[in-house]
Amino acid sequence: MMNEQRKKIHPHKFTLWVAIGSILMMFAGLTSAYIVKRNQASWMMLEIPVIFWYSTFTILASSATVQLALQKLKQREMIAYRRWLVITAVLGVLFLVLQIAGFMKFGELDIRLIGAGSNASYSFLLAISGLHGLHVLGGVIALVVIALRALSTTNRNYSTIPLEIAATYWHFVDILWIYLFIFFNWMK
Repeated sequence: MMNEQRKKIHPHKFTLWVAIGSILMMFAGLTSAYIVKRNQASWMMLEIPVIFWYSTFTILASSATVQLALQKLKQREMIAYRRWLVITAVLGVLFLVLQIAGFMKFGELDIRLIGAGSNASYSFLLAISGLHGLHVLGGVIALVVIALRALSTTNRNYSTIPLEIAATYWHFVDILWIYLFIFFNWMK
């Protein structure tokens, strides 16, 4: 009986893994469509702006900081836990700001989403990266909620489950961005 209980996965963790599977299928479909569409005669090869490298390093750093936050929570080092959690959320926001700045670089090159100068390659890049950005924003919101609870003087719930779930999701969006970044650079 005890072994059966140990093998059970927390329902929220299970739900997260189902969601991750769905998100993976969506991005697999979008990147597959990108591959098919790039054979069109009007397809423009896009040079990925350097600022996307900075956003990549930022999200990699945030993956390390969320892991440090989880480690500190498990060790009940609450001040360090709160600090690493806030740093992770700030890095998530910085990632999004750098992504927006990267797409503004395309505007400087007169590459548009619609109208004269528009191209399907840019539309795909923006749609795929934008969807990823929305998923990162969702992760940032979750981290901010957890951080606010951690900073609250009235909350004394030290359960690691919420941060374990958020950290797993955060690592997922990190790995997903690495895949997308390599994909876009390889497909140019």
